[in-house]
Amino acid sequence: MLKIGLTGGIASGKSVAASRLRELGAVVIDADALAREVVEPGTPGLAKVVDAFSKAVLTHDGGLDRPKLGALVFGNPDRLAVLNSIIHPLVRERAAALAAAAPKAGVVVQDIPLLVETGQGHNFHLVVVVDAPDAVRVQRMMQHRHMTAADARARMAAQAGRQDRLAAADVVLDNSGSKEELRDAVDRLWKFRL
Repeated sequence: MLKIGLTGGIASGKSVAASRLRELGAVVIDADALAREVVEPGTPGLAKVVDAFSKAVLTHDGGLDRPKLGALVFGNPDRLAVLNSIIHPLVRERAAALAAAAPKAGVVVQDIPLLVETGQGHNFHLVVVVDAPDAVRVQRMMQHRHMTAADARARMAAQAGRQDRLAAADVVLDNSGSKEELRDAVDRLWKFRL
């Protein structure tokens, strides 16, 4: 089994690359999806979040109120560390179970937005970083996510810097162009490296 860590900053195009890798036959494990799964109603993860942050972070139907929780932790490193200490181990445990269930001769891609920040690069045979210049990423967030430039830059500042991600990369996929160009780059990676 070939284990790939896929990462990239917000609006870099990582989701497009992950989708193409899935189309090509990789087992893609999405850390963001797992982070939502491990705090669904009735899970031990949600119970731990409520213990740490109170029932005020629940919706009226017992689900996690993500905007409310986000408001509590964004810009508060101590609270964010508490949340991460709950979520990250649960996500890693679930990802490991999914990877163990993958075909032994397969390619398993773990799509992890915070791969660099959480120091997980050593867990993979290859770290692939989807990269785009900061100005391009800001423009994408303004256009597709309807953020202000200041909000986009604040989101970027909350992640590892571009140079840190590039330094952690075994392979860099440039996404300063179109989605088709990125998909072509993924196809070349698949054909010649994976």
